[in-house]
Amino acid sequence: MQLGRILMSGLELYTDIHVVITLVAIFSGFVVLYGMIKALAMPRWTQLFLVTTVLTSVTGFFFPFHGFTPALGVGILSMFLLAGALAALYFYHLKGAWRPVYVVCAVAALYFNCFVLVVQSFLKIPPLHVLAPTGSEPPFAAVQGLVLVFFLVTGYLAVKRFRPAA
Repeated sequence: MQLGRILMSGLELYTDIHVVITLVAIFSGFVVLYGMIKALAMPRWTQLFLVTTVLTSVTGFFFPFHGFTPALGVGILSMFLLAGALAALYFYHLKGAWRPVYVVCAVAALYFNCFVLVVQSFLKIPPLHVLAPTGSEPPFAAVQGLVLVFFLVTGYLAVKRFRPAA
């Protein structure tokens, strides 16, 4: 029984660290998104966003699971998007078509972080869980719909406006 408590407290600590990393990724991602819309490169914020978003996905793969889950699918997609964003930014230096590739990949990775935040909020925050206990009820769908629309609009603006100075 003692080993079970130790393992559980280790998992709780791991979860707390994962959540903090994720919240930093989301906050820094919103700063970067704002910068893109204002045509500001913001290299330190961008680096923080990309590193913490990679860490969010990587740490997510180490939670106990049985079989393929939607969370694993989101993590895998996010890693592909982050690979595209990193390549576009650091290897191709946003030249030509790589600028919109970077923006779309970075904004989509931020969207996935926020998508998971909404899912976890409805699972873990009691007043939200009461509104959508299975995650298929209208309040959950409405929030996810608003999040998606927000990212489609801001992503479009970012693609149009992000032209940082050389």
